[in-house]
Amino acid sequence: MNGTREPWAPYVPGATTPWDLGRVVRLHRRAGFAVTWDEIRRDLADGPEPSVGRLLSGTSRARGVPEHFEEHAATLAVAADGTGQLKAWWVYRMLFGPDPLGERLVLMWHNHFATSVEKVNDTGWMRQQNETFRRHARAPFGELLRASLREPALLVWLDAQENHKGRPNENLARELMELFTLGIGHYTEGDVKEAARALTGWTVAGNSFREDPAQHDDGEKVVLGRRRRWTGPDLVAMLLEHPATAERLAWRICDTFLGEGDIDPAGVRLLASGLRERDLDIGWAVGTVLRSRVFHEGRGRRGRVVGPVEFVVGAARAIELFDPPPSTLLLAEWAARLGQDLFYPPNVGGWPGGRSWISAGALIARTNYAAALAGGRDIGLPGPPDVLALAERHGFGRDPGAVTNFATSVLLGVDVRSGRPSSLEGALRPGLPEPEAARRILTLVLSSLDAQKC
Repeated sequence: MNGTREPWAPYVPGATTPWDLGRVVRLHRRAGFAVTWDEIRRDLADGPEPSVGRLLSGTSRARGVPEHFEEHAATLAVAADGTGQLKAWWVYRMLFGPDPLGERLVLMWHNHFATSVEKVNDTGWMRQQNETFRRHARAPFGELLRASLREPALLVWLDAQENHKGRPNENLARELMELFTLGIGHYTEGDVKEAARALTGWTVAGNSFREDPAQHDDGEKVVLGRRRRWTGPDLVAMLLEHPATAERLAWRICDTFLGEGDIDPAGVRLLASGLRERDLDIGWAVGTVLRSRVFHEGRGRRGRVVGPVEFVVGAARAIELFDPPPSTLLLAEWAARLGQDLFYPPNVGGWPGGRSWISAGALIARTNYAAALAGGRDIGLPGPPDVLALAERHGFGRDPGAVTNFATSVLLGVDVRSGRPSSLEGALRPGLPEPEAARRILTLVLSSLDAQKC
């Protein structure tokens, strides 16, 4: 978006930019994991400010949240002694929890502090790190960074236990600067070496972070042109104050919630300036983006590729697979087939995202998931979901055309009831029984190009 208008000014509905079905659905597809029809109707009636406010406060879900959600989630967490169960626990939180934006932010931080169980080899540590992301998801970034740097999963992943006085290991220092704070171009190789010395002595003892004074290099170091006896906490405080850290965080938030081409570098810098003024308050920045003109009036109504986890969980939620619920273990496995294996990011840089999500192979996998969702059994249901009854319950009618109207509305934010012809029914074999036709339409909608972007 060009700089002639303030991109972060609040969105105000107007004649050319109305608060409509498409904007409601896009809000929830980007900021959570899709939306049910009842929630769409509520948000259309209430307007943008209450709708965004509910997302920010973690109260946006009106359907599908179990009465004792937190107790059940805690039980699943305790039982998660394998990576499959760990993934199932997290997908359960995404699908049934009251705070979809919170889980969306946990997913963002999982990519920012990309840590894999493949090397960590401890599901308890991985779950503990995930809970840390959740606890500090909307906090000032300093709180999250300091807590994350004490997580055994991250320390082991980045070889902190090998970083000793006289024999520094640079992995933690490098990723702290390159990925977690400053970004490439704002430090030198010499800074990494000196920062590694400042972090000597940070290790894991038992199941906890520990500072070992005997292994800490307390000599003078020169980091980013400043000479002193840098310690780990000193280094972290300096990096948090650096303007480049705010810019990297602003980029991360824009990359998560905005479409391709929606914001230019000047707009990112403007958001970064606001972050610096507010102690890197992530909650403020996310709220600013979700309320903004650029979010709701961006260049492309479908300018952001939907990630695999968002696609899998969002589709299941939009068609209200609550009772009976799907297997969250199988949903996690589907997300992995689509290219995003939770707790197994491909490297320290995380998943590249964007257009990389929609290779030819990934699109075939997404079509296969759409068919599995419509069929039911391959996602752990006893049979196909009754989308005919769902469309009827929400006032669309009970026939394949009603399913088309319902599916395009709730999944894509497109209302085809205005008389615009749909090509979906034309793709069906004549004489197909209505339940099979309804499943076929659901598969076609989820396989469409529009379903891959929001």
